[in-house]
Amino acid sequence: MLEIAKTRPLTLADVTIRLAERTLLAVSATVMPGEVLTIMGPSGSGKSALLAFAGGFLDPAFDAGGRLLIGREDVTDMPANRRHAGILFQDPLLFPHLSVGGNILFAIPPSIKGRKARHALAERALHEVGLAGFFDRDPETLSGGQKARVALQRVLVSAPQFLLLDEPFSKLDATLRQQMRELVFSRARAAGLPAILVTHDSADAEAAGGRVIRIGEEEKP
Repeated sequence: MLEIAKTRPLTLADVTIRLAERTLLAVSATVMPGEVLTIMGPSGSGKSALLAFAGGFLDPAFDAGGRLLIGREDVTDMPANRRHAGILFQDPLLFPHLSVGGNILFAIPPSIKGRKARHALAERALHEVGLAGFFDRDPETLSGGQKARVALQRVLVSAPQFLLLDEPFSKLDATLRQQMRELVFSRARAAGLPAILVTHDSADAEAAGGRVIRIGEEEKP
């Protein structure tokens, strides 16, 4: 299994996000290592803006208040590249000019020295998700599920401090969706990573198994 750096709780302390004069959300929560906090709400309710706030790349059109802490460290004003957030989006966003293995190698921290060691880590990451022998493959030859697994492992080898999951299952078919839910949440637990999932799908929340916060005008499913 991939070695993950020691992780700490992730805390959203009185976080508010506004657009113009409208308050989209107000959230306070602590996510322990290995837990998933699910934020549910309809489109336009501010779910993705909350992830952008946590990741450090919130559009300046939004006005955010509150603090983000990793353990006891306040990282609210820290640039995105120093927060070490692992992010999964709706699309895998694999680099088309790199091989499957090259996509993994790109994310391995510089602290892993030597071509042989880095290559071995990438190979191990692929093996763990059933993609042994795929190192030299063109990402365009992969199925949707295979691309999603590569994207997940690319995030994990980067040694993130926490995970941000922006509806990463929404574009998969029903069978693949359930498989990827199980894989993502089991890997997050195994790595001891606190995670925030945003979704409008109650099945995602049920699979995540953690606390659910509902925002916006969403009706009870």
